Amino acid sequence: MTRVAAVDCGTNSIRLLVADVDPATGELVDLDRRMTIVRLGQGVDRTGRLAPEALERTFAACRDYAEIIKKHGAERLRFVATSASRDAENRDEFVRGVLDILGVEPEVITGDQEAEFSFIGATKELAGREDLARPYLVVDIGGGSTEFVVGDDHVRAARSVDVGCVRMTERHLVHGGEISDPPTEEQIAAIRADIEAALDLAERTVPLREARTLVGLAGSVTTVSAIAQDLPEYDSARIHHSRVSLARVREITDRLLHSTHAERATIPSMHPGRVDVIGAGSLVLLAIMERIGAQEVVVSEHDILDGIAYYAAESPS
Repeated sequence: MTRVAAVDCGTNSIRLLVADVDPATGELVDLDRRMTIVRLGQGVDRTGRLAPEALERTFAACRDYAEIIKKHGAERLRFVATSASRDAENRDEFVRGVLDILGVEPEVITGDQEAEFSFIGATKELAGREDLARPYLVVDIGGGSTEFVVGDDHVRAARSVDVGCVRMTERHLVHGGEISDPPTEEQIAAIRADIEAALDLAERTVPLREARTLVGLAGSVTTVSAIAQDLPEYDSARIHHSRVSLARVREITDRLLHSTHAERATIPSMHPGRVDVIGAGSLVLLAIMERIGAQEVVVSEHDILDGIAYYAAESPS
């Protein structure tokens, strides 16, 4: 077993996993897994730059994570940054800050690399499951982008498209610094049109409809599962590998899109950082399920973060 630390820095959140990993067998034992909402992608779609306050929130989380990594004595650290930092003009400022704090340079990966990490993280432990037909379609709905990956044991095709819960919220629901509460039907239709165009783009290179099992990743999907189960609090063990029907996803999405900030905030399993963006995120999931005819989504708590950890353990020290 190799002790590794993996950091996934996305548009909405930054996450840490410290784990003991056996790359030969795929065994992964969590030592510490946590997430901090930092909104690194705040305003990037509009300005093309990472905001100073967003950078400082991210660096503060990195300082906390540095202490945890040191405490556990991780032998290897891999830091992967995704959509927001890929798009920003001033990403060098972000890279320098992370290097100063954690001693490693963040890898600002491509959408295709992001998709590969997500697929490995989500499916490595599904090997041998007779109740889940292959090929899988792994869908990682992030803050700024969504990754689509079709594969069996390995990736067959992958595509990243620029629709995510934060990007769609900022593009269509924010006016004059205020978020529509709740969105109008016209705003919901505009989000849906963007998602449908992105699905058209993804289908040019990824055979979405060939999938036999849909596996959904990231906070929007896991939150929908928590709501579907009426959990009194967020419970990873009950969410991991849960299944949510198309009808339930449709019902929850409608509820979220037609509720106010205050109403969404009272949902027991809702992370405060997702209250304003969960409506758009759930709509992305619903549109995907309707497009491919999926009657359910298998929800995974293991995703790109676990994929990063697997690759960290396999790479030369």
